[in-house]
Amino acid sequence: MTASPDMDAARVDIADVDVIAPNFKRRLSGVTSTIIQLIPTQRALGQRVAALGPGLPADLPHIRFRDLFSLWRPPVGQTHRVWHARRNTEMLPGIILRDVLRMPLKLLFTSAAQRRHSRYTKFLIRRMDAVIATNARSGSFLEVPHTVIRHGVDLERFRPPAGPEDTIAATGLPGKYLVGCFGRVRHQKGTDLFVRAMIELLPRFPDWTAVISGRITPEHKAFGDGLKAEIAAAGLSGRVVFLGEVDDIRPWYRRLTLYVAPSRNEGFGLTPLEAMASQTAVVTSDAGAYSEMTIEGETGSVVPAGDGAALTAAIKRYMADPEQTLAAGRKALDHVRAAFALEREALAIGQVYRGLLGNEAALQ
Repeated sequence: MTASPDMDAARVDIADVDVIAPNFKRRLSGVTSTIIQLIPTQRALGQRVAALGPGLPADLPHIRFRDLFSLWRPPVGQTHRVWHARRNTEMLPGIILRDVLRMPLKLLFTSAAQRRHSRYTKFLIRRMDAVIATNARSGSFLEVPHTVIRHGVDLERFRPPAGPEDTIAATGLPGKYLVGCFGRVRHQKGTDLFVRAMIELLPRFPDWTAVISGRITPEHKAFGDGLKAEIAAAGLSGRVVFLGEVDDIRPWYRRLTLYVAPSRNEGFGLTPLEAMASQTAVVTSDAGAYSEMTIEGETGSVVPAGDGAALTAAIKRYMADPEQTLAAGRKALDHVRAAFALEREALAIGQVYRGLLGNEAALQ
């Protein structure tokens, strides 16, 4: 694919890059979102990081695949670069570049998975020079030394509501309050648990409307169609609205009064942080790092993953008292600003980079 002029404008000279962040997945995912948010903050802190791969915004600092031929020559003042992988498909090329082609690289892997790793993944992880876990539970599945660094959220990209466009009125949907569930529509994400909670609760709370945003892939079309059929049978098609994939999800977070993250399984899970940074209260499962993000009863509630009855009960408490929910949203914003600013994550990762490069002056 030929780079656009905008892509050329954001291209970084490989001689000025200490850390390469590969992204070898075209479609937007949680990992890709992390890379997109982190790199500008890292560079603002003086960390010379650049992305590599498809599926990234044109204005994100990046290098080209042809620049890999320059990796035999490290940056001035350095003996190595860091290859910061976040998937198996990025660890393996790093190993080939370092061990087969003998390029001076240090390999770093960030693990978010909360399950036992396959034999193949363990093989790759053992060949890393350092490993980061995104939370304590992810770290418990690693069999190598690691550093726990929790994800942060970009408080400039995700912000509180500020005007008429950040209200339910701007959507044209009925009601006074919005409750939302964002992410791919599939069983793993618990979309069915959210839909069934809405079918039970919305008839009791006429001031509320529900929105679901996320892609329905071909293999999950039957699942999505089944949910839409259940909603139609309940007579709620106008109050449980599928938005599909939206170009910019940020205004939708600001329009919500309550955000629900009902995942059965999750790696880390950024969406509750994005919601709380938008001054929105949350109800989540305890999948991923959700329980580490939420102050129970203050910024939201956490229920056991896969427990539809507990999820419905928790959502009901917030829908029954919108003022309490709005107050929880304000506390959520304060909490995220204090504990989950993206700069904190970037600084902690920078310490790992310094350890790998062995040069205190290399990265701030």
